[in-house]
Amino acid sequence: MLRNKEFRLFAIIFGLLAAVSTALGFALSAEAGILCLASAAAYGAAFVVFTAARYQNIAKLSHQIDLVLHDENRLSIDGLDEGELSILHSEITKLMLRIREQNDALKQDKVHLADSLADIAHQLRTPLTSANLILSFLENGLDEDKRKAFVRETEGLLMRMDWLITSLLKLSRLDAGVITFQTEPIPADDLIHTALRPLLIPMELHNISLQINAPQGIHLLCDPGWLSEALQNILKNCMESAGDNGSIQIACTQNPLFTEIRITDNGSGFREEELPCLFDRFYRGNSANATGYGIGLALSKTIITRQGGTVTAKNHPQGGAVFAIRFPK
Repeated sequence: MLRNKEFRLFAIIFGLLAAVSTALGFALSAEAGILCLASAAAYGAAFVVFTAARYQNIAKLSHQIDLVLHDENRLSIDGLDEGELSILHSEITKLMLRIREQNDALKQDKVHLADSLADIAHQLRTPLTSANLILSFLENGLDEDKRKAFVRETEGLLMRMDWLITSLLKLSRLDAGVITFQTEPIPADDLIHTALRPLLIPMELHNISLQINAPQGIHLLCDPGWLSEALQNILKNCMESAGDNGSIQIACTQNPLFTEIRITDNGSGFREEELPCLFDRFYRGNSANATGYGIGLALSKTIITRQGGTVTAKNHPQGGAVFAIRFPK
């Protein structure tokens, strides 16, 4: 208590007033002097006891704050009687709980970052290992046909790594919030055909039939460049699922609440346990035939949700997968 400048000043003033009042009391009579001295002693003792109790409670609050700052797992929030100190205790408790929640969130972010870096390293290691193996074969003086085949395979691996790194950079920029979407009304038909343009030749090579039902007059309020990329990633997934001689249907509808783009394929669909994880990063499914890096759908969902839309996936009752993209009007 004596470290408190205000308390020391109050003690000096109280002592002077007590001395003056006691002196005046004795000047009047002995009984008056004794009464003044006893009153000053009683009031002083009561004040010291009360102040000491308040300082003890403040010390408890300080100790609790120190526990939080040192990342202690336990947190005492003993209640106090009504009063200013109780209000202060309540506000400090709220602050400590918020700090604890933020600390827990930071720990989870660190774990997620470590897992993501491990996944990225694993995803890059596979094509790099294959490329190094191919280069070792090329050193052995193969014939021209095999050499060309290995060179084409290496080019494909490098293109896959380039796509992976580019997608990860886009995800990082989206997470950091440095991308500003330029929203504008765009015809749904134009958006669908823009997304399909790079996939038309692969679809033709795999004999995948395509049906598009996008009536004129249906518009989406979005960033066309980013949303066409999101659609393209979903269409790639459907194309891989449909396989040779498969089919893909794209239908666009609208109602007073939202505009929807529905993409359906006739592939094998998803396992029920996979549905909650489809849009998670680096999730590739439990199938032995799973391909890709588990980035495309995660990137699509991030692009769509950051523009105010939603995307869902489910199994079609007659087989295959159904992706539904909705944008509110």
